[in-house]
Amino acid sequence: MTEPADGIKQSIVHWCFNICGDNWSTDRICEVAKEIGYGSIELADRAEWPAILEHGLAIAIAPNGMPGAMFMKGFNNPAYHDEVIARTTETIDACAAAGVPKVIAFTGYKWRTADDPTSGEISLEEGAANCIKGLKGIAAYAEKQGVTLCLEHLNTRDDTHPMKGHPGYQGDDVDYVANIVRQVGSDRVKMLFDIYHVQVMNGDVIRRIGQCQDVIGHIHAAGCPGRGELDASQEINFPPTMRKLLEIGYDGYVGQEFIPTRDPLAGLREAFAVCDV
Repeated sequence: MTEPADGIKQSIVHWCFNICGDNWSTDRICEVAKEIGYGSIELADRAEWPAILEHGLAIAIAPNGMPGAMFMKGFNNPAYHDEVIARTTETIDACAAAGVPKVIAFTGYKWRTADDPTSGEISLEEGAANCIKGLKGIAAYAEKQGVTLCLEHLNTRDDTHPMKGHPGYQGDDVDYVANIVRQVGSDRVKMLFDIYHVQVMNGDVIRRIGQCQDVIGHIHAAGCPGRGELDASQEINFPPTMRKLLEIGYDGYVGQEFIPTRDPLAGLREAFAVCDV
């Protein structure tokens, strides 16, 4: 078994290998994680948490409890605030009880009815104000429970697959999301900096890590373009990107969230090695 890196801790994102790839069971994902040296399995449904914890692995970040495409309904739309806040609060409680430190959060889609582009758009300014209000409304509870909300930036450019890009998502600019987090002003509200999505939308990843270091709460990784393996066919230079994370003092997990296009075990070994700086 390879020992985890001293600085970069790595995590396997559950859905990529349970739903995609070879449809591994949670036990199989955990066995692979321990064999390679990953310390965490993340974004698994709550029913899978006992199995992950029994394997002696951490759960770096939890889904927010929203059904279906959880990134569609978010804090930018007051029509969904009650539902989003209720489900996120419930997840915060579950995380606090299980020792899970973080919960994912989303701006939501820009349409007034999340799945209906004809329903009218929420402006960027209105969406940001709604996000700030909603996140401020739950921040104190997250602080009390010791759980961090991580607002994710997603790309809207890739429309080839429902999990490679999210046309309509409002938080598709990394600076927009970072500024929302800054205006909330809580140590328990941070940004999920997804290296793949940032590369698609903004590029200049290493410098942007430095610019966002005050608000980064979690990291995801995947190859670009295509959200595949972290191999020589994609364009991101991961070793210096990981070294930049160490430079800014990031001590959380890097979640491997690529969609396997070949042998998942080989892809996870490769991803671990390239990020093990």
